[in-house]
Amino acid sequence: MNLPIERHYFAVGSLSTIMDRSRFSRMVENPLFKSFLFFSIFRAIYGAGILVVTWFLATETENPWWVSILFLLASMVFSRLLFRFIKSFRKTSEESN
Repeated sequence: MNLPIERHYFAVGSLSTIMDRSRFSRMVENPLFKSFLFFSIFRAIYGAGILVVTWFLATETENPWWVSILFLLASMVFSRLLFRFIKSFRKTSEESN
């Protein structure tokens, strides 16, 4: 009785894939993970924009160096307020669905 070895490995491999897929889907459905992912994307896009503006302030204008630092400090506060607003807006739209 010669059974192909591939057949045995295929069954075990597909079971592992199904388990991994469900673990991944549970992780993606977790509200904490969604919030972390959304926050990370927001910070990456917003941070890149802030760095471009800061570079422009530091190199292309006649402002003193401390204006760039004040701009970065103000942007830290503003980004937190903006994220809270987006988060509350997102929460109200999820409740309406």
